[in-house]
Amino acid sequence: MSQKENIGIVISNKMDKTITVAVKKQISHRKYKKIIIKTNKYYAHDNDNKCNIGDQVKIQETRPLSKNKRWKLTELITKK
Repeated sequence: MSQKENIGIVISNKMDKTITVAVKKQISHRKYKKIIIKTNKYYAHDNDNKCNIGDQVKIQETRPLSKNKRWKLTELITKK
């Protein structure tokens, strides 16, 4: 079973070894067929505290690391 991966933007890095990542996806409205942008926020483990706000990152699903943290940072795609 493969783990899920997402690409998103770091919106917070205030916590120690944790970043908040906003992942946007486009979905179509069932009735009106309009394209809607849906945003999900994920807490991800950043062991080296190397990410800053605005960075584009790749995160991967992992075992539960804390109460809300179920993702880990795998790659820093672009620095801001």
